[in-house]
Formats: sequence, C-alpha cells, structure tokens
Amino acid sequence: MGEQEQQASEQPTVGGLTQAQFLSWKRRKQDIDASTKKEAAVRKRAEDIAAGRVQMNGRELFVHEPWVFDNTQY
Repeated sequence: MGEQEQQASEQPTVGGLTQAQFLSWKRRKQDIDASTKKEAAVRKRAEDIAAGRVQMNGRELFVHEPWVFDNTQY
C-alpha cells in the first residue's frame, strides 16, 4: 500500500505538479504569509509607540529611552 501512495504522489496532477511539489509550495506560501503579517504587526507597533498610542514594555523603553535606566545620577 505504501508503494501505491508513493507512486500516486509522484504522478503529476492536471496542472503538472506532483503532490510533493504542491505541499512544498503551500508550506513556502504559508511561511511568507506569516512573515508578512509579523512584519506588518511589528511596523504598526513601532508606529503606535512613536505616536504614544500604546504603552511600551521594558525592552522597548530601554531601546527608545535608555536614560531612564541610567543609575549614574544617584
């Protein structure tokens, strides 16, 4: 049975792609879509921080305003 499944996955479909090629394309497309969404979210977060619409977490505060963590004044 495994041999038949392997042969079926190697046979081109109507569009000329094998099942393995299609699954590889689908994985790459999902990765690209996910990275695009993540980049958009990061860009929006940076814009919101710059505009003062959202509160910064500790790491963002350290990156944008390091003088807050300067203990040499004491």
